[in-house]
Amino acid sequence: MCMLEKSEKECDYRQRGWQMGLKSLGEIKVERLKISMVSRSRMKLWMIRATTTLLLWTCVVQLLALGEMWGPKVLKDWPSRFAPADSSLALKLSSVPAKVTLPPKRVYKNNGYMMVSCNGGLNQMRAAICDMVAIARYLNVTLIVPELDKTSFWADPSEFQDIFDVDHFITSLRDEVRILKVLPPRLKRRAELGMILSMPPISWSNISYYIHQILPLIQKYKIVHLNKTDARLANNGLPLEIQKLRCRVNFSALRFTSQIEELGRRVIRLLRQNGQFLVLHLRYEMDMLAFSGCTQGCNNEEAEELTRMRYAYPWWKEKVINSDLKRKEGLCPLTPEETALILRALDIDRNIQIYIAAGEIYGGKRRMASLAETYPNLVRKETLLEPLDLSFFQNHSSQMAALDYLVSLESDIFVPTYDGNMAKVVEGHRRFLGFKKTILLDRKLLVDLIDQHNNELLTWDEFSSSVKEAHADRMGNSTRRVTIPDRPKEEDYFYANPQECLLLSDEPWSST
Repeated sequence: MCMLEKSEKECDYRQRGWQMGLKSLGEIKVERLKISMVSRSRMKLWMIRATTTLLLWTCVVQLLALGEMWGPKVLKDWPSRFAPADSSLALKLSSVPAKVTLPPKRVYKNNGYMMVSCNGGLNQMRAAICDMVAIARYLNVTLIVPELDKTSFWADPSEFQDIFDVDHFITSLRDEVRILKVLPPRLKRRAELGMILSMPPISWSNISYYIHQILPLIQKYKIVHLNKTDARLANNGLPLEIQKLRCRVNFSALRFTSQIEELGRRVIRLLRQNGQFLVLHLRYEMDMLAFSGCTQGCNNEEAEELTRMRYAYPWWKEKVINSDLKRKEGLCPLTPEETALILRALDIDRNIQIYIAAGEIYGGKRRMASLAETYPNLVRKETLLEPLDLSFFQNHSSQMAALDYLVSLESDIFVPTYDGNMAKVVEGHRRFLGFKKTILLDRKLLVDLIDQHNNELLTWDEFSSSVKEAHADRMGNSTRRVTIPDRPKEEDYFYANPQECLLLSDEPWSST
């Protein structure tokens, strides 16, 4: 009996122990499950926090990348959001520039890609870029940002984006033509392997030439490289839409970089502090004299140096030049001495500031002495600015020319002594800005008058009167562009007088 009770007690104890063991094991599992759930919750919370932090950081980076837009203003002025509103805060908010609205993209079937390599100086290339945009638009092709000349006399290594605001160029024209900075990868490889057609288009061609001759080649080869672009589109006989597009590119899309623009504004401010100023485009530089063969006023040693230089450049085709004959035909730039006489004859104020928009004058101070004596307030960018200001532009002639271009546009009077590319393009741009005073010198007549005066065949009063009379209607006023059928080189240049784009008065056209 006792043994039975003892056995039952042991069984009961074991059963309770087993039950307690099961209960403990269950509690352990529950605890582990709770811990696991807590860990997972913490992991989810950590992931949410990490993701949120990453998103916030991305937003901050994007806001900072917007530059002058709202993002940086919000971040910089954040503490002041909780401060009472005042006028300074209102001023800060009002200074935020309005968002630029881009024109809608033009949708068209792309017929292929057109690459272009410009040749010549800055303004020759500038006009060519305008032509190439117009051609690309009317061929319905994609234009690759033009390559600038690096092999000319100036050997300027500048790329397009070093001189012009490339993003503005692309986006401001997106409603007309698709422009890319580089070829798409698959086509870029083909170009690198030379699997494209490269050719110079025919000079002074009508748009029909590009439609019927160049477009089929683009459709066949997918990429055509036009390796010369100067004067490749006609001055006249083009649809009005093409002429207006050329103007839009020249006067709006081709904007200089912010660095060039800011330095140009600084030079203009310095000049304006002392009143009115005249810009003299004195094209009496070594390369111009060597190219033209004009040696008036040079000694024998200088004349020989210029001749050697002309023969050194094989693409300067004219080698044997009669300087005296060329001068009498009005085909030479005026010398500094001749220029001084003409400015005096035109009654240009002796005390006016004269900004010399040019490179180094051949003959230096010796050749500039007469002009400096007559007009003592001669200045250049090098005399107005510190060397450090121009250090970035050294050995970059196109960027230096861009600076002169900006100052020339803003001058009270612009006087070119030779009708080169800069003189012509600035003349046209000043017409576009409201027919600003531009004295267009009749060099053929002037050298004859100068020679008569120097030989005492004309008194000073007679000389001065003749000069003023000859130039009364040559001040950049509205004139009809001269058209000469079958002789496009002798026509008036489109970019010197883009009459289709100008706001013209009701006054009758003059004949000059």
